[in-house]
Amino acid sequence: MNRTLLILAVLVFTACAKQENKPTTAQAASTAAPAPIAVKTAAAVSRPLERSIAATGTLHPDETVTVSTEVPGKISAIRADFGQTVRKGDVLVELDRTEFDLQVERSRGALNQSLARLGLPAYNGKIAPPESTPAVRQATAQLEDTKFKFESAAKLVTSGDIAQDRFNEIEKAYRARQASVDAARDELRTLWMNVTSLEADLKLAEKRRGDTIVRAPFDGVVGEKLISAGQYVKDNVGILRLVKVHPLRLRLDVPEVAANLVKPGTRLQFATDAATGAEFEAIVRELNPSLDTRSRTLSAEARLTKADARLRPGMFAEIRLVTQQASQAVMVPKQAVYSIAGLNRLFKIEGGAAKAIPFTPGIEHDGMVEVPGGVLADGDRVAISELSTLTNGTKVRQ
Repeated sequence: MNRTLLILAVLVFTACAKQENKPTTAQAASTAAPAPIAVKTAAAVSRPLERSIAATGTLHPDETVTVSTEVPGKISAIRADFGQTVRKGDVLVELDRTEFDLQVERSRGALNQSLARLGLPAYNGKIAPPESTPAVRQATAQLEDTKFKFESAAKLVTSGDIAQDRFNEIEKAYRARQASVDAARDELRTLWMNVTSLEADLKLAEKRRGDTIVRAPFDGVVGEKLISAGQYVKDNVGILRLVKVHPLRLRLDVPEVAANLVKPGTRLQFATDAATGAEFEAIVRELNPSLDTRSRTLSAEARLTKADARLRPGMFAEIRLVTQQASQAVMVPKQAVYSIAGLNRLFKIEGGAAKAIPFTPGIEHDGMVEVPGGVLADGDRVAISELSTLTNGTKVRQ
């Protein structure tokens, strides 16, 4: 009886042990291979891409001048005001010209007086040196008469018809008349030099009178009004500040790495906060011969290719300087880039699995990122979703 019970107990224990060692359905499912992850993908594309660097610059006016007068005087009128557009030759400032009119008349009177001494008419803007004056003509006539007497006496003294003393007197008179003619001609030259000097004085007085009217040296806009009408000003004191806003100049600092790539004629694009979304173009015209020793940058100046009312002097510009013309580059959407801890990677989908590819992003353009190094080819598929759940070799389904 006891032996039979012992055998039954051993059989029951063995059956229970087998039952405990058999895995459950849930355990079997947990040890099975994980299901593929559903991801969205996009194709890598090859497209032409320009190489460029970023620089900064500032817009400057083409010309800026402080308008002033060359003569002192009282301002009688200012014909332009702040913000007003003026054309080249427009009258900007007028001075009281009463005193200058008097100076012109005084100079003209002195000149006409000197012309009268030469027997010339009043000044009419053009004068020519006279060949002679009444004094010269009178001295010449007297010389001719004395010369005839001298030549006759020279023949008579030889034949003994007149005394030697008388001949000597006639000769002295002849030499005196020659000296009188020379003196008259010297006086003519002196008077003529005086005339030319007085003519210069008259022209200077007329110029100074003309300087009482100040005209715009170029088309521009009045940027500042410094003095009001009625005030007395000295010469070369600023009255208005005139700015020529077209064409604008773009001055920029080029990094040292691109200094040899910038030459006169190089085209560049720039943007400014004043015109969001717009891009403008300029052409490099001048270069500084040397780099700045502190910033290691090269100063350059460019001209805008066309005028734009949205642009004004003083604006800050973000410049894109093309260093290499379009070349083929493989690009992927920005959504395909997974960044963590300063490292960037993308997941190439190949054979139903994700392949992690570390890379350094290149140029960004129109929502696409360049993938340098030849790690991708045109048409390769990359994941653009579920990137944080992917690892190298993860099974995926598209």
